[in-house]
Amino acid sequence: MSDGIPETIATYLRLRGLEPSRRAKWQKKKRDRDDDDKQPFMPGRDPGSLGDALDVLTRANGWEKQLSREDLVRQWEEVAGAETAQHSSPVSLTDGMLTIQCDSTAWAKNLSYMRAQILTQIVTTYPEAGVSSVRFVGPDVPTWKWGPRSIPGRGPRDTYG
Repeated sequence: MSDGIPETIATYLRLRGLEPSRRAKWQKKKRDRDDDDKQPFMPGRDPGSLGDALDVLTRANGWEKQLSREDLVRQWEEVAGAETAQHSSPVSLTDGMLTIQCDSTAWAKNLSYMRAQILTQIVTTYPEAGVSSVRFVGPDVPTWKWGPRSIPGRGPRDTYG
């Protein structure tokens, strides 16, 4: 039974009670050597970078805006400068308005004079963040006068004394 039929196939067919076909060609298919797309180490076969794959993923899911906003907050020191970042930090970004809280009202006033320069830096560095204006506020103290659950009245003085 060595008519060009591999021994394993002939054994299989014999155990099954079948006779191997004389017409069947049990030879391996010849690989096309002309098809360069399937050859390893050819131009165009290099895998893409991880960064490119993540860019495609973020664009496909619409995460660009949120990631750009988070980068702005995380890298505030690079946008504003080291000394300015020690005395200020972004606290909210709502409807294109970036609110920066400062250590003192003096820092808030000085940064408001630099508003155009800081806004230009933000828009050129993080265009996907959607920042259209910047607001600087001084240190915050707790207030009970406004908010979704506020009611008219004297506030905490009624409770504490």
